[in-house]
Parts: sequence; structure tokens; C-alpha cells
Amino acid sequence: MLGIERRQRIIELIQQDKKVYVANLSQLLKVTEETIRRDLEKLENDSMLTRTYGDAFLNKSTLEDLSFQTRTSMNHELKQNISLKAATLINDNDTIMIDASTTCLKLVQALQGKNRLTIITNSIKSPYDFINSKFNIISTGGTLRAHSLALVGSIAQNALQNYYVNMAIMSCKGLSMDRGIMESNEPEREFKKGMVKQADIVILLVDHTKFNKTGFIKLIDFNDVDYIITDREPDNNWLEIFEKKQY
Repeated sequence: MLGIERRQRIIELIQQDKKVYVANLSQLLKVTEETIRRDLEKLENDSMLTRTYGDAFLNKSTLEDLSFQTRTSMNHELKQNISLKAATLINDNDTIMIDASTTCLKLVQALQGKNRLTIITNSIKSPYDFINSKFNIISTGGTLRAHSLALVGSIAQNALQNYYVNMAIMSCKGLSMDRGIMESNEPEREFKKGMVKQADIVILLVDHTKFNKTGFIKLIDFNDVDYIITDREPDNNWLEIFEKKQY
């Protein structure tokens, strides 16, 4: 089992039980206790859990990893407004990478008037929903994370390395002034970090309810993003942060 797969299993266990023990994880995952301690240290550095002697517990501030179906029913109008704003930044002939978020699904719908777009995505829903569109849609392939209808893992990440695009467009689970841009799980975090590396411009789509929220794991820093598109002007504290980073 690869390290990322092992840590994802630890995440699943701690989400289920709220607490995990080094000795139990060592036996379950068939690795040494020292390996488990290193895994827990990495997850703690990513703000996912807090370690104590011999165990670790879930951070209370962590956002729940909601299913795609649940997220689809949330903030429908806000996501629609955000997607329409984002569409104005995209031109005919652009190449873009998008994640499997519900907001990016709305964005693809908002792009129907554009011509000769190439869209690279790990979503399994976008290619299906827009099978008859004029877009050139490239699926990364990968391991299906059914919870979010996303393709993840080494195959998906390696596929990204074949392309250099005008824009990488993604959503996230939360924005924290102290911790940066947050995600709910490690496999999708790793995929999105790969998107950032392959794009000239990085665009974050996030509605106002995600400000001042801590996700399960850190995704990227604010300096990694060129545009943040939201539905409502953030408060002055956030505006000061964005002004310093020249948004």
C-alpha cells in the first residue's frame, strides 16, 4: 500500500471513529508503528488531526466530506452566479483543467456559447452530461472516488503531466486566514495540486459560505491562486489579505 493510500485509509478511519490508535493502525495496515507515527505527523501538519501520545483525534473544526449528491443540492443559485462570472474569463480556443466540484459542473454549462474549448477533467459527470457539446473533453482516467464522482490516484495525476493549459479552475472546502485554502480529502487535494502546476492561471471558485472555514486538509496557499471568484464581497479582513497578494 502506497503512503497516500495508507493515509487516506487513516482519514477514513478517523472520520468514522473520531480517534485512532498507533498500535491498532500498525496491525491493521501491516506497517511499523514508526511508519504510522510519520503518517500521523504528516496529517497533523496538514491540519487534519491532532496527535497525542499513542493516538490521534479528529480536529473539531474539520469540515465534513460531503457527497457529490449532497453538494449538488446546496447553494444552487450562488454556484450559478459564480459560474457565470468565471465564464467571462474564458475565451474561444482556451484550454482549461477543471476539477470534479459541483461548481465547476455549473461552469461547464455556462460555457456552452464558447467555441473550440478543450476541457481536461477528473469528473465522471461532466463528460457524460456534455457528451453532445462542442467541447473537446479529455478525461484523465484514474481510480473512481464514488463519494465525489471524481477520478483520482496516480493514473489521474500522471495524465495531467501530459498537458499545459491556459487555466486551472477548481473549488475547495474552505478558506482559512491562518491555514490557507482547504480541502476535505487527500486524493483530490493531490490531483488539484497537480492542476496548479500545469496551468498559466489558477482560478478558485468559492461561495461566501466557505470563508473562515477550516477543511480537513490544506490544499494550496493563497499565493498559488490568480483569481478568486465568489458571489459576495468578503469582509475587510479578507480584502486586506487579497490586496496584499494583489488579487
